[in-house]
Amino acid sequence: MNQPELILAFDYGERRIGVACGNTLTSSARPLTTLLRNPQTPWDEIAALVREYSPSKFVVGLPYNMDGTDTAMSQTARDFADELIARFKKPAILVDERLSSRAASEELRDARASGSQRRRVSRADIDMTAAKVLLEQWLRRHA
Repeated sequence: MNQPELILAFDYGERRIGVACGNTLTSSARPLTTLLRNPQTPWDEIAALVREYSPSKFVVGLPYNMDGTDTAMSQTARDFADELIARFKKPAILVDERLSSRAASEELRDARASGSQRRRVSRADIDMTAAKVLLEQWLRRHA
């Protein structure tokens, strides 16, 4: 049997980067944080997360249009994944992120309706939950 792996996932956006972690043992993920891009990628904060969680790999959301063509952010997400590989010497897997933000919004709305999420849902909540959704999709297929 393979050793369980911890994975960090990133929902890389123009203003914010949602971050989630998960593992292959339970095939589950949880939102961690949302980092701000001002306008640069916050590599020091990402490095701190990598040190804290020691992931074996990264999952990065790759934005596509609904017809499967690249968006304006597709190459930026690819470049981010390449930079993760170069900086941390760990694989980065690109995952189709179509509808992940919508799924995250629905999950948070349901949590608020059930009372488990008491405060108003923010964009940062949606971004880190979108990273969780991406990672859960990947884990279902590969763990």
